[in-house]
This record gives sequence, structure tokens and C-alpha cells, in this order.
Amino acid sequence: MRSLLVLGVLVIAAAAALADPADKLQRNFAGSVQLDYMAVPSESVARAQALDGATVELSLKLAADYGEHLSSNVKICVACHGMEVGMAFFDLRVADELNFRVGRFTPAFGEFPLRHDPANHRTSDKPLPYDMGRMLRIREWNMSVLPAPWVDNGIELNGTHFFDEVMQLDYAAYAVAGPRGNADAMDFDYRQSRTAEAYYVDNNSRPAVGAHLSSTISSPNASFTLGASGMAGTYDPENKLRFAVVGAHAVLGIGGAFLRAEYLARRTEMALGEHPEERFRYGPGMDGTFDPYALKEGFYAEAEVPAGRLGFVLRADGMRRRGNVLQTSELRSDSAILRYTVAATVRLREALRLKLSGERYDFSDFEDELVFHLGIAGPF
Repeated sequence: MRSLLVLGVLVIAAAAALADPADKLQRNFAGSVQLDYMAVPSESVARAQALDGATVELSLKLAADYGEHLSSNVKICVACHGMEVGMAFFDLRVADELNFRVGRFTPAFGEFPLRHDPANHRTSDKPLPYDMGRMLRIREWNMSVLPAPWVDNGIELNGTHFFDEVMQLDYAAYAVAGPRGNADAMDFDYRQSRTAEAYYVDNNSRPAVGAHLSSTISSPNASFTLGASGMAGTYDPENKLRFAVVGAHAVLGIGGAFLRAEYLARRTEMALGEHPEERFRYGPGMDGTFDPYALKEGFYAEAEVPAGRLGFVLRADGMRRRGNVLQTSELRSDSAILRYTVAATVRLREALRLKLSGERYDFSDFEDELVFHLGIAGPF
């Protein structure tokens, strides 16, 4: 990370040179909050399956604009994982097509992370590929493909180019500390990225790198976006276990209605250990060796339709995991989840909304379940 620090110092120095001391500092404070109650009717106490019950998601953001070329953002989040610094970065804008972001932020990946705050999406929980803590069987699946928001330390180069008034091209490239896990890991350990006990530093001295590219065509009443993302690196302390995540998304907006679809896939290297035949449930392949990789895929497709004070969402999402598992795991070498959601929102007053939703989980390895959400959310 030493090269990243040097680059960060150079960017801040350039920002100081570009800043106009005559410009007045402008600050803007905003936030959002959601209280959601999650119920699993088949269980009187569903804590073994999920973080059920009442959960508050709070976001507090302070933005400061130092003029045309320099701004900063700081955000604090409070949710089931406790208090977290959701962002703390500087943006140095050289032009629309060239912006340097330095600090702690959510790297550009996919479409949903752009609207992950609870007041910015119409369902109580997130799509399965991005779920952070409200999905059933969270421990067995070790969360999702890439929990949102994925917050990390590093530097990002991004920008937007406008073609007349009908098309824009957005890009981003970044180097961040990356996900973390133990030396004998089977998968990411998200707690290591979200606890001060492990320090907010890279665990293997090597950054993960990624990129994002999307294009939007728009008219006065409609827009269409296509995008692709990727990220790769290592996640263990010895810098040996590799991972790669790819994604693609499409969004069609007509008036206030939206059709969204997104797909993610993550290939993760597992530590085999000295005695894999004792560690894993399934034996070696035809060549006599153990496959050290697992593939976790996820998707969602949803339709969002407004109707005055009401709003409706229909969503289908799911995940699939393929690869060997530990002897103690309740998953198989090929496991899947499908979920179907019907949701409605009611605008109570200004931007304050009541959220109602019902979900049906279809598991390949467990009993199917119904889940209900009742929440209230809004910005301030």
C-alpha cells in the first residue's frame, strides 16, 4: 500500500494547488433512517437462521464543497453490524472525465450499491447478491456474493463523458485494501473488514484492483443503462488465496417506473490445508487432486412501479454456490436459493414511507420459508 499512500499525497497536493482560496466553503448535512421488523412465521425465535426482529439502519452524511475542483464526504452508518465509517474521502475533480477519490469509500461495482441507503430503495432488505445481514441462512451461506455497501480504503479514478444530451459514459478504476480472511480460510471473513479489533488496514500488504464501465442513453421520459464491473486480488494474510468478482447490470426507466436486472459471480480460492481429505466433505477429482475453488453466483430482476402515494415492487433473486465444503457445512457441493418478493410502499408524509413486503425462500438444502417485513424509512 506504500505506492497508494504516495499517490494519495500527490493527489492532495494537487488539490491544494487547484483550490481557490477565495471560494467559500459550503457544507451539506443529510441522512436517512429505516426501522424494519422481520418476522419468520415458522419460527418463534428465528435467530438461528437470520438477524430477525427489529433493526435500525441509520446513515448520517456530511459533504463539504471547497469550490469547483475539491470536495469531501464523511458518512457514518449504524445497522446490525454496529457503527461503521461508510465513507471518508476527498474528491479532486480535474474535469468531468477525470476525478481522483482518495480515502475510505464504496468502490464502483454494479448498480445497487449506488442506492443502498434504505431511503433510496423501496424494499426493506437488499437483493440477495448484495445482502449484508437480513437473508435467511446467513451463516450457512456466509452472506452474499458482495455485501453492500462494500466499504474499503484506497484510491479511485473515475469520470463521466457526455455525448450531446442523450448519452453518457461512466468509468472507474481503483485499488483498495480488499476483502480479508484467515490463512486457512474457505471464504471472506466480513467481520475482519468491519471491526476495529483487526484495524482498518490491509491484511496482506497487497491491494485488490477493480474497474467499472457503464453507458446510459436517455430521453426526457426514459433512460437505459448497461454496465459491467470486475474486481480481483488476494484476501488471506499470506497473499496466496485469490478471488475474482465480475458483474453486469441493466436498468430501464420509463417515467417513474424501473426494470432492473443484475448478475454477479465470485470465484474464490479455498485453503486446502495439509490434510484436505479430513477437512473437506467431498474427495478429490478424477485427476486425484482437490479443486481449491468455489464459485458463488447471484442475480436479481425487479420491477418498480409508482402509483401516486403508493409504490409496488416485484422481485425475483437468488444465489448458487458450487464447490467443496467443510465436513461441518450444511451445504452441498452444489447449493442454491431462490427468493420471490412482493413489496409495497405507502408515502405517509413528504418522503416518509411505510414499507411492506412478503418473501418466499426456496432452498435446495433446507425447508422453504416465508418471511414478512414491516418497516418505515425516510431521508432527512
